[in-house]
Amino acid sequence: MKIGVFDSGKGGTTILEEIKKILPNEEYLFVGDSKNCPYGEKTDSELMEIVIDIVERLKKWGAKIIVVACNTATAKCINRLRKLYPEIKFVGTEPAIRLAAKTDAKRVLVMATPGTIKSERIEKLLKNNRKLGQDITLLACPGLADAIEKGQNVKAILKKILVGESQYDCVVLGCTHYSLIKSKIQKFFPQAELIDGNVGVANRVKELKLLVEK
Repeated sequence: MKIGVFDSGKGGTTILEEIKKILPNEEYLFVGDSKNCPYGEKTDSELMEIVIDIVERLKKWGAKIIVVACNTATAKCINRLRKLYPEIKFVGTEPAIRLAAKTDAKRVLVMATPGTIKSERIEKLLKNNRKLGQDITLLACPGLADAIEKGQNVKAILKKILVGESQYDCVVLGCTHYSLIKSKIQKFFPQAELIDGNVGVANRVKELKLLVEK
């Protein structure tokens, strides 16, 4: 089966690798849209136009399942994509707030792009999953995904963004690019658990593959 995966660059490769671990024998189509990185700083209409163009390409290439390996594109586009392309199964990516809420963490930090932080989806995730007494802080990280994509030194950006942000039990990496620098982020939170939603996305792809094949 042909499975399409796309993101605003190389961040989506972190999800692609997780999917390959579970489904090693499928044919994968990957679009790393570096030209339009970062998606989190695009307007809704700009992003929708970009995403539809990519989906059209993946559809033409024969993808039966398409993974939106970007938190921002998922939050802003996936509902419309499902209406426009009912013949395709879409799997979205979202900050692992559900996973964080299931832990014993009292203080949780969610790092994500400005577009993801401002999305209605984030508000719903917080409303539906935050436990009583659990403090979840949202932190927009402008420029970080772009710097990772371009292979720039992110130390200065992290220092600027994370200054004074050390007292957390759990840190959610709410952008697929951030998983590429997990070890660098961990240095700012030596005692915290860092989590992303990559394994959950891979498991969902496996579930949909079985449905498609029935």
